[in-house]
Amino acid sequence: DWVHSVITLLDIPLLNNSDAPLQERLQNFKTLKDEDVDRKRGFNEILSSPVFRNFVISEDGKTSGIIVNIKKNRLLEDIENKSKNEIENLKDIIKKQNHDNILEIRDVIKSYEDIGKIHLGGIPMIADDMMTFIKSDIIVFGLGVLLFIIGTLWFVFRKLIWIIVPISSCFFSVIIMMGMLGLLNWKVTVISSNFIALMLILTMAMNIHMSTRFLQLREKFKEKSIYELILDTTNKMFWPILYTVLTTIIAFLSLIFSEIKPIIDFGWMMTLGLITSFIVTFTLLPSLINFVPEENISLKEYKKSKITDIFAKISINRQKSIFFITGLIVILSLVGISRLEVENSFINYFSKKTEIYKGMKLIDEELGGTTPLEVILKFSGEEKNNIEDDEFDDWEDENQSDDQKYWFTKDKIDRISSVHDYLDNLPQVGKVLSFSSIIDVATLLNNNKPLGTLEMGVLYSKIPENIKTEIIDPYISIKDNEARINLRIIDSQKDLRRNELIKKINYDLKNEFGLKEGQDYKLAGVLILFNNLLQSLFKSQILTLGLVMIGIFSMFVILFKNIKLSLIGVVPNFIAAFFILGIIGLLGIPLDMMTITIAAITIGIAVDNSIHYIYRFKEEFNNINDYHKTISICHSTVGKAILNTSITIVFGFSILVLSKFIPTIYFGIFTGLAMLLAMISVLTLLPSLILLIKPFGK
Repeated sequence: DWVHSVITLLDIPLLNNSDAPLQERLQNFKTLKDEDVDRKRGFNEILSSPVFRNFVISEDGKTSGIIVNIKKNRLLEDIENKSKNEIENLKDIIKKQNHDNILEIRDVIKSYEDIGKIHLGGIPMIADDMMTFIKSDIIVFGLGVLLFIIGTLWFVFRKLIWIIVPISSCFFSVIIMMGMLGLLNWKVTVISSNFIALMLILTMAMNIHMSTRFLQLREKFKEKSIYELILDTTNKMFWPILYTVLTTIIAFLSLIFSEIKPIIDFGWMMTLGLITSFIVTFTLLPSLINFVPEENISLKEYKKSKITDIFAKISINRQKSIFFITGLIVILSLVGISRLEVENSFINYFSKKTEIYKGMKLIDEELGGTTPLEVILKFSGEEKNNIEDDEFDDWEDENQSDDQKYWFTKDKIDRISSVHDYLDNLPQVGKVLSFSSIIDVATLLNNNKPLGTLEMGVLYSKIPENIKTEIIDPYISIKDNEARINLRIIDSQKDLRRNELIKKINYDLKNEFGLKEGQDYKLAGVLILFNNLLQSLFKSQILTLGLVMIGIFSMFVILFKNIKLSLIGVVPNFIAAFFILGIIGLLGIPLDMMTITIAAITIGIAVDNSIHYIYRFKEEFNNINDYHKTISICHSTVGKAILNTSITIVFGFSILVLSKFIPTIYFGIFTGLAMLLAMISVLTLLPSLILLIKPFGK
């Protein structure tokens, strides 16, 4: 009851199946369903049809398509006059309807699996499967990160109580945040489906820094009470953690400049999440520590980290090597960044095992391409038909509208045909359908004699309404004086460059055909939408990356009141972020709506390590007044916390590889890799720069 019409091989009008006069064949056409039809002749007619070949049947005749046209949704009829809440409720109803419809179709498909391979494709099915992916991703990421964090805490603290306390803090942060999202009616999308994983990772990083500092103070001041130690810890950690939260918020807030709603929502979502995590870390965590029995507070043995010790020695003894490697990384990053592009194939967003990929691949290769592009040709209304045809006079009647009869002028037909042929010859284009395709069919039916323009007008008025509605009306509008050329792009082509293709079509329509954009033609369709999304994202993110860098540098200046120190603090993280963009460019991986945000987010999260390290360095240097000794102490104390939080973040992001959505997998891999590089950079390049520049004086 939700289907408007279905087009299959069995519904196609066979107009060449007998030798009767053309008018009779049009009025009393047959289909492959009819018993008295010549099926072989009919099948060959469809297979050679300019309209239906590569549309409902592949060129080799071995794959056929069933096109299901969905009824117009009556709920959307008066949408302009509805409030935002009403529209959101309608969206939910329509999503539910769509989901039920897809399940119904899949049940039908299952009952015919013994006949052959049947794949489901199309935008409603992709939209529904994406929702299923999001739901499974939220559960998989959340549980995966939680289990990993438990493992990390055990590895770091080796005591059950130091697993329970930070996990409780993380758990409450996420629960509060989920409650707020529900109350604010914020929808989770593919982009923000990893927000629970991110919140767990970032809250855990704060908790590890707090817990590690508390235990170090406990080791140092055994005579102090737990309450005094908690006060000391919160006093010492409040400012560095506040600034790490603010720098990460700047990174996520940069996403609000992207002009794309799911990315803007993700930016606001993570900002609210970070504020929640900060409040919980400084209220619930100290309260929980206060409830822990005193005998369980200390660790059995607080060991130094061998890894941070090695980094400390490298920083002090191998400065030239560090600067040389950094120089190489900068050069490689610049080369890679110069090769970055946002050309992306929608089909490659999905794993090859998913039904979305299989369906799109089949339609792409066998049934004329997947991504639609529309060329709307607009006519001025000044064209007149000077040709009078007598051949079809016996078809005419008194009531026939002259508007219809005289619309089919030579200028219009020539323009439609020439643009159609031009588009059909582009290698990136699969199936092209327009009124020109109908003319080709009519010419075949007219014993390969081209029809005159008036003949076309007469023929149009005599065609049965059901054929007209399905085959002709989608491609011409006499009322609006427009023609539509529908083409589909072969999305799986390796060398496909969407932006270049759109620019080429625009250029050629203007220069080869002398058409004016907007006045004589217009490009529309999913290809334009998808390309505009990626192009605007690329521009906005390059701009926001600059804003993130300025914002974070300003934060450093406010925190440390020292420009030299601020420059030293941001350089390692900027290099790590740019190196990741460079790697993406060198590997030839196109940027998409998720990977394009990596650089800004990486800088925001990775810079936390610099803040903690410099803050601690400043504190220890004031007591020791020796750069080398301060580096050794910082590496064995705050360095250990940086190592542990970075490992948590790196492996936390690696959980995203379990997604079925390829951009999410890339986001997890490259953000994790960027965090690893940032950690190494903060524990090697940062101390080396401090030794070189001596920002605290000699």
